[in-house]
Amino acid sequence: MDTNSLRLFVLAAEKLNISAAGRELGMPPAVASNRLAKLEQSLGSDLMHRSTRKVALSVEGEEFLPFAREIIAQEDAARAALGLSSPQVSGLLRFAASSSFAQLYIVPLLPEFLARYPEVKLDLKLSDTRFDLIEGSFDLALRNSALEDSSLKFRKLADDIRILCASPDYLSRFGHPKAPADLIDHQLIAFQDLSARRLTGRGATTSSHFDPRAAGSRLVIDDGLSLKLATLAGAGISMNSLWNTYAELEMGTLVRVLPEFEVDDQSVLWLVYPKSNVLTAKVRVFIDFLLEKIGKEPVWESR
Repeated sequence: MDTNSLRLFVLAAEKLNISAAGRELGMPPAVASNRLAKLEQSLGSDLMHRSTRKVALSVEGEEFLPFAREIIAQEDAARAALGLSSPQVSGLLRFAASSSFAQLYIVPLLPEFLARYPEVKLDLKLSDTRFDLIEGSFDLALRNSALEDSSLKFRKLADDIRILCASPDYLSRFGHPKAPADLIDHQLIAFQDLSARRLTGRGATTSSHFDPRAAGSRLVIDDGLSLKLATLAGAGISMNSLWNTYAELEMGTLVRVLPEFEVDDQSVLWLVYPKSNVLTAKVRVFIDFLLEKIGKEPVWESR
C-alpha cells in the first residue's frame, strides 16, 4: 500500500479539503484527487464523499482512518530507527483530557509548547465525560482514574489526591462533621454518579465512606469546575481533587472537611496511548513537555 497516498488521505480527513492536503504534500489538486481515487479503488471502498461544496468522510473512511494513521506512524518509526527521518518534530497531535484539569494546567502551557515545536498542530478534546481512546483515534489522552484497560500504555503524570471540602458559609450553617458517620446528615454533592467512596486515614473503619446516596444527595454534577463552583457557593460538601481546589484552600474560600481522611479510589493522573500505536516523535515530546512542566513538581503538592 502506498504510504504517500495514506498520508494524503489522513491530511484530507483532517482538513476536509483534498486540494489543501495535496498542496501540503507538494501535489497539484488534480494529482491529489487522482491519487486518492486510486487508493479508494485499491481498497474497494469510498473513503470520502465529495461534492462541489464540501468533502466529508464516509463511514468506511472513519473506520479506516485510525489504521492509516498507524501505518504512517509505523513507517516514521522505522525510518527514525534507521536514521532516515527528519529531526523536525511535526504533524497533527490529537489529545484528549479532563476539561477541568486542562483549563487549569495544560491550556496555559500550550503557547510555550507550540513555540518550541512550530511544526506540530494540536487538536484537543476537553471533557470530564469518559470516552474511548481507541475508537476516538486519539494519539494521547490524560485520564485521572484507576487504570484498568490492558489495551493501553501509560506514563504517570502525578498523584491525584482526592479530599472532602466545603465553603466556610456552608460549615457555619450546618456545622463541621466530626467523623465520617456524620456525613449522612449533610448535603453531599456527587461527581458524575452516586457511588460511595471509601475514606482512609486516622480513625478510619470499614464503614468510613463518602456516600451521597445514603445522605440523600440532591445534586449530581459531571464537570469538575462546576463541582468546585457549587461547593464555593455553599451547596454542600464535595469530593474534589486536590489539584482542583488547592488554591481555594490556601485562600480560605474552601475548607477541608475531615482533614485527617482522604478518598481511597486509587486515582492517578495518567498519560495514556493505545498499545498498538508507535510512540511517535510528536507524542513523545508532548509527554516529556507535560512531565517537565507539571509532573516534576506538582504545584498542588507543595502546599
